[in-house]
Amino acid sequence: MAVRRTGLAKARKAAGYTQESFAEAAHVDRATIARWEAGERSPRPYKRSMLARLLKIDMAKLDELLTVADVEPAPSPGKTSGVLLPVVVGGRRVLIPLAAKTVANSELGTLLEGQHPEDDGPVNQTGSLSEVVSTVNRRSLLARGIAIAALPRLGLDELQRVASAMEDPRRYLDGPVIDYFRRQLVLCKTDDGSLGPAAVLPVVLGILGAIETHAREVTPDVRRSLLLVGADAAEFAGWLYRDSHDAATAGFWHDRAIEWAQEAGDMPMQGYVLLKKSQMAYEERDGLRVLTLAQAAQYGPWQLPPKVRAEVTQQEARGMAMLGEPFSAVQQKLDDARRLVDVADTGDERHAHLGMYYDEGAHTLRVASCYVEAGKPAQAAALFADVLNTQALSRRDEGYFRARRASALALSGEPDDAAQEGLTAMGLVAELGSSRTKRELTRVLETLTPWANRSGPRALREAVRS
Repeated sequence: MAVRRTGLAKARKAAGYTQESFAEAAHVDRATIARWEAGERSPRPYKRSMLARLLKIDMAKLDELLTVADVEPAPSPGKTSGVLLPVVVGGRRVLIPLAAKTVANSELGTLLEGQHPEDDGPVNQTGSLSEVVSTVNRRSLLARGIAIAALPRLGLDELQRVASAMEDPRRYLDGPVIDYFRRQLVLCKTDDGSLGPAAVLPVVLGILGAIETHAREVTPDVRRSLLLVGADAAEFAGWLYRDSHDAATAGFWHDRAIEWAQEAGDMPMQGYVLLKKSQMAYEERDGLRVLTLAQAAQYGPWQLPPKVRAEVTQQEARGMAMLGEPFSAVQQKLDDARRLVDVADTGDERHAHLGMYYDEGAHTLRVASCYVEAGKPAQAAALFADVLNTQALSRRDEGYFRARRASALALSGEPDDAAQEGLTAMGLVAELGSSRTKRELTRVLETLTPWANRSGPRALREAVRS
């Protein structure tokens, strides 16, 4: 049962706010403020510094006001079982709910068998790794920002090293531990395409929490190295929230990525995040920001890897198409981007990973998107099909680009084919939980309105709204 946070309500009133005016200042609705004060919900970590500023209190006091009555409601009968995963983000521990399917996919089921996530007792004494986990204070690890979901990927030596680094970061947080964070991030990026954002986000937030907490406690050189990984992880977290259709949180992590990249002296990462911001603007169909953010990425004071420059150039073309520029100018930009795809990268190898996924297939998909915006949906549908037929995309990307192809088919006046492609995409949404793909399918339904009574569009509407 939730307990009211009377102290939080008093602090709001002392600062001169009604629930309505406080909601407006905090960029939420009044019902959200009411739920915070009723103890039913907690503010997301990225909002807390702003809330402390509005209430004219420090973060420690805000944490006290929020923690005093933090009582987790019991799960409702009939709900899917799972666990609450503690991670540290923004200097504060947060409980992230994991569904049973996610637990199974991440091997948490074995690690947590018979345990509550808060327990310090033995987890599973059947293997040597579990014995080491039992000898390390698991609460200490969690309190210092390591997501328990990441532990199954630790070798015995790594586990001891990371545990020591969390206990005494200035002494033990060194290159091998930073390399561990980097490897975990690569694995998360690999898993994302097949498992979806919910399966990998806890580990990514755990990495970010560890970096954010311990970057304050190390030498300047180690801090810069940590922030290099942190900027990469923050950009990826932005992507995961973007795929979950949470633009506000995605924007927070994109901004954090730029801040850390600036402090670490990572110039190309700053341009890369501007590209990601441009792509997120496309999902809002904000053509002006698509173009200006892409141009900012293109002409900033950094040298982007060739494949990233290709993607940025293509993004400029998309913005131009959205703003009604002549098709010849759009096509010229696309041709410029195509020439960059095959250019060898002779720059700093630390940044090669930024464009490693942008190949011929990725370029073709982006060209198809430009053709949709340029009023050539039939050509776009054909290009989408060319890449989808290779079966080279991840499950998540397949769902998204099938939704995009459904949109192109609908715009081409092919409602039945559009509905069939949309239903296939919706099946992948149900499997992986990509809100971004589902949003594209709602746009398909809008285009299919003139054919709403046909069996295919009707079936798609029922699937999307179910």
